[in-house]
Amino acid sequence: EVQLVESGGGLVQPGGSLRLSCAASGFISDDYAIGWFRQAPGKEREGVSCISVSDGTTYYADSVKGRFTISRDNAKNTVYLQMNSLKPEDTAVYYCAADPMGYCHEYNYWGQGTQVTVSS
Repeated sequence: EVQLVESGGGLVQPGGSLRLSCAASGFISDDYAIGWFRQAPGKEREGVSCISVSDGTTYYADSVKGRFTISRDNAKNTVYLQMNSLKPEDTAVYYCAADPMGYCHEYNYWGQGTQVTVSS
């Protein structure tokens, strides 16, 4: 059974940083992709970033390019989202999700979410 567990959310001031983690279990190989999504109150869910666990190919939404960095540690089966220069508009519940085909396209598994609040 595939499971995804996010951690690392919290309250941070504008301009600050946070690192989110997504620990994955249940995959029999590295041929999958992990994406990060976020949803703010009253807004639609937004794709933030994605990484192919097998080859490290990454994708970013324009809204986070240059501020967020996605990475993976295959030995720990964990994907990270380093978020720098945070803005109040980054406030949302952040979810990680897995595409078992590895294409950052169809996500069949979702974590429970972690709250990120950017406020002074």
